[in-house]
Amino acid sequence: MSKLTIKVLTLAGFMAALALPAFADGGGGGGGGGGGGGGGGGDGAGGSPTNSNQTPSAAPNATHAMAHKKKTKKSELEFIQGYRQAYATIYERNDYRTAIDELRALQHDDHADVANLIGYSYRKLGDYDQSKVWYEAALKADPNHVRTWQYYGLWQIEQGHPEVAKVDLQKIGTICGTTCPEYRSLAEALDITAKGGHAVY
Repeated sequence: MSKLTIKVLTLAGFMAALALPAFADGGGGGGGGGGGGGGGGGDGAGGSPTNSNQTPSAAPNATHAMAHKKKTKKSELEFIQGYRQAYATIYERNDYRTAIDELRALQHDDHADVANLIGYSYRKLGDYDQSKVWYEAALKADPNHVRTWQYYGLWQIEQGHPEVAKVDLQKIGTICGTTCPEYRSLAEALDITAKGGHAVY
């Protein structure tokens, strides 16, 4: 047997050994790879590779991509669930301190919805300096975030700056029109303030 033949056989055996782990979890049975002609890649039982067109390098990469996709989806789901929990803590239980902790635990402080609710919670706690910081962070993340413009406008009213709140109202109008809930809410608060009342939102 020539040296070249020995090298080819050795390399083939090594490549076959590399391909096996990709199917060890039963995910190889044929489905996704498509095999091009012939039998299609097995019946899904047993987990041994039957698709001759699948290269050793492609299988681990595909497995890694699928695992990453599942991880990302799970992370998004956890974020949504955590956000809803914090939302309920704010609007159903009025527990603003706990809500801030829940929102910070999401580790998405740069998300406009998250930053806005943190700002809202601080405002309801009477910490207007921190509230301002978070409202501005939300607007930095999304300059067209109408809910933040609404809440920041209410912040301005509570701080005795209705003229600034009117500017915020105009901004809301350019983003979503004068019939959206955020516009109507801030406009109502400004109207109450103009009549000498005290708007609480």
